[in-house]
Amino acid sequence: MQHIEEGRTARKRRAIIEAAAEVFLQHGYLGASMDQVAAKAAVSKQTVYKQFADKEHLFAEIIVGRTTMLGDQLARVYATLDDATDPLPALRDVGRQLLQSLSVPDVLQLRRLVIAEADRFPDVSGTWWERAFHPSLVVLGEALERMAGRGLLRELPDPTLAAYHLAGLVMYKPMNRMMFAGSAAVTPPEELEQLADSAADVFLAAYGR
Repeated sequence: MQHIEEGRTARKRRAIIEAAAEVFLQHGYLGASMDQVAAKAAVSKQTVYKQFADKEHLFAEIIVGRTTMLGDQLARVYATLDDATDPLPALRDVGRQLLQSLSVPDVLQLRRLVIAEADRFPDVSGTWWERAFHPSLVVLGEALERMAGRGLLRELPDPTLAAYHLAGLVMYKPMNRMMFAGSAAVTPPEELEQLADSAADVFLAAYGR
């Protein structure tokens, strides 16, 4: 019976987190309420408060969960570089997958929300940087360093900085457009591919052998 009850509790917690994510993305942090979360999750408000002390803790839980998931996803993308024999197509493919991962509407909305609440909740916004953004680029830098070790790139004095260079080349234009112009600013897939391809070309002009 205890296992059954624990399973129910875990399912309710997941339902609350998923419902809260939708509510926060739809209404923003200030506009969201625990009543809305409870209604969306089809649980009582008392159940929500049993799991989360307040709205801030619930918001933080969502950020931790989503950033961990995003970091894991990007790590799998970067791991494909370990199979590369030709750096150009490999880096182009990674750039395309990076843009795909980060241009998902929910990810963009959550990123905007985190930035909007950065002053109010610096610890929460810092989680995005500490658990997803920077660690994922450290992982990319390690993959690039292994490519250099196989003779596919020149020696990298600072692999993480090289990763930032690559990610910046790939993401700067489309990400800024989507962040500032809102959800309506959809970059056509063919343009994303062109950006990823040209980013790989420029990166290899600096770091290729």
